[in-house]
Amino acid sequence: MIKIQDITKVFRTEEVETTALAGVSLEVKDGEFLAIMGPSGCGKSTLLNILGLLDNPTDGQYWLDGDEVAKLRESQRTRVRKGKIGFVFQSFNLIEELNVEQNVELPLRYLGVPARERRQRVEEIMQRMAISHRAKHFPNQLSGGQQQRVAIARAVVSGPKLILADEPTGNLDSKNGLEVMQLLTQLNQEGTTVVMVTHSQRDANYAHRIVDMLDGRFV
Repeated sequence: MIKIQDITKVFRTEEVETTALAGVSLEVKDGEFLAIMGPSGCGKSTLLNILGLLDNPTDGQYWLDGDEVAKLRESQRTRVRKGKIGFVFQSFNLIEELNVEQNVELPLRYLGVPARERRQRVEEIMQRMAISHRAKHFPNQLSGGQQQRVAIARAVVSGPKLILADEPTGNLDSKNGLEVMQLLTQLNQEGTTVVMVTHSQRDANYAHRIVDMLDGRFV
């Protein structure tokens, strides 16, 4: 599914050069649940952004489903992401002006899915995530746990092969965090590959494998 080789990421300003990733290599198999752990600033989120094709590495190679994608232009990265990668963020990243149903539907609109099929798929995933009763509510009318359920529904409604989760329980209490981890585990058991960045050892224990990062390297 994923193979990266000697990935480096350097951020430069006029005065400062910061190496966020220092030649990291990793493979993630189809259907695996991988947790990446490490302190703040160690490069976890930078790596996740590269895996999710939100950014390109400064150097190194990245194969996604056998295709080399490390040097794609932004428009090409967007095409590859569509329908293949779902994102779950700590901050939920819901659109405040859209209700729950509209937020979940958004990826299907970008993919050009017909309206009738969109409605059916959105209703199915909302039922599964236990948020159907909130379909017409807006994000600011939801609890944190409900918002994260909406975010997961939006991430998986298009049936992606890969979910990238960045601190998915970071803004949740322990009960809601547990429910979110159970949802991710269930999706993984059904065949979705999950790569999760986390500070939480409890959350990491749900993964098949844990990789530790420090100062831009795996340790």
